[in-house]
Amino acid sequence: MVVLHSLSADTVARLAAAGLDPEAVEELIRVALVEDLADGFDVTSTATIPADQRCVVTFGARDAGVVAGLPVAAAVVEMVCGDTAGAFDYLVSDGDAARPGSVVARVTAPTALMLTAERTALNLVCHLSGVASQTARWSAALHGTNASVRDTRKTLPGLRALQKYAVRCGGGVNHRMGLYDAALVKDNHVASAGGVAEAYAAVRDLEGTIPVEIEVDSLDGLRIAIEAGAEAVLIDNFTIDQMRAAVALRDEIGPAVGLGASGGLTLETAAEVAATGVDYIAVGELTHSVRVLDLGLDWQTIV
Repeated sequence: MVVLHSLSADTVARLAAAGLDPEAVEELIRVALVEDLADGFDVTSTATIPADQRCVVTFGARDAGVVAGLPVAAAVVEMVCGDTAGAFDYLVSDGDAARPGSVVARVTAPTALMLTAERTALNLVCHLSGVASQTARWSAALHGTNASVRDTRKTLPGLRALQKYAVRCGGGVNHRMGLYDAALVKDNHVASAGGVAEAYAAVRDLEGTIPVEIEVDSLDGLRIAIEAGAEAVLIDNFTIDQMRAAVALRDEIGPAVGLGASGGLTLETAAEVAATGVDYIAVGELTHSVRVLDLGLDWQTIV
């Protein structure tokens, strides 16, 4: 049976500095490792590799992209290897660009335990780097405009905090973390409450301090939302011309209201959308359907 260890003070500090909850990250990794090991051990590595054999390995990029999640990978190695592992050497920082063939981290550890940790570490860092890389593409498309790319709640269950961290690494902006810290009034809420203004008032009656954003699908809806007092409005499935008109209306009657665009947006049209004057572009694909960044574990020496 593999004994899972606690995180080092350095890794705890790195996770906290990144805005992540170290205890939550540790629990997530524990779940992932238990999924791999259950109450047993790595049968193949235990059977074939001497217990005292050690290795030096590197995490290397196969594709170009933006790295995210190295402290999470370090946490996986530490939880499996404990104090038998050497230092996890960060050769780049999260948010840095990687090119094919570049080395992003190096670690020394017992060979069998490193093989036990390998897939979980790579699954997490490859996925998070994929999120950061896709976000960076959107951020680059918006360069020179006043708009930013923003994530959504379309995240993988259990991975939201890490995925939103990866969005930040790629230059994006986080929206609400969940249903508890901001209100987003959508069409079903509006229909149930009896109208945009009524829905806004109902949220304010229940919770008077959190930000309230209202999603609308017409210029009339935008006017009503602004007049109702919304702090931000999300214009959904507007054409480019409609977006320009929405920005003009917002500037006229509520210049302090944040205005975002969503629905049917693509990387190819991102710059054109941003040029309309919207403040942000909400993109679900940053987290719900992103392709991983191909990182691999390369074995340097075995002693």
